[in-house]
Amino acid sequence: MASAGRQRSFSPGEVLIEEGRDNASLFVLLEGEVEVSVAGLGRVALLGSGEILGEMSFVDRAPLSATARADQPTRTLLLDKRRMEARLSEDAGFAGRFYRALAIFLADRLRGTVARQKAGSAIGTSRIEEDELDETVLDGVSVAGLRFQEMLKTLSAATNAAAG
Repeated sequence: MASAGRQRSFSPGEVLIEEGRDNASLFVLLEGEVEVSVAGLGRVALLGSGEILGEMSFVDRAPLSATARADQPTRTLLLDKRRMEARLSEDAGFAGRFYRALAIFLADRLRGTVARQKAGSAIGTSRIEEDELDETVLDGVSVAGLRFQEMLKTLSAATNAAAG
């Protein structure tokens, strides 16, 4: 993925993605924080390192459903949608792993959103009840999380080496 992407930095207040527009890239947040807002709702999330942006429209090709703006200096890895789609169509094994990881990521994000709605807690906080996920799913998410952190380190190192 590092070879398919390019590193890009954003200053505070700079827009990464804009609601209603077509999406040309998938963003992996390497450093910093991004505020996500939706027209009519306002701020819905504050995302940090390891998060992915543009994933929903990557999967369903609909226009972007939110605006994401850098809340502080932010470094991302941009994965060109067309290049990623070509790679996914060439390698079924990679595609299976990629889409499975994306599904786990989306499920985890949805569970967090639902938990916050249930608890009526403030946006940006996350508390998952102990009994919300079965133990096997938690183990899988934990392993996936560790692998994702390793991938972030690898991507960050690869993009730094390519830039320098």
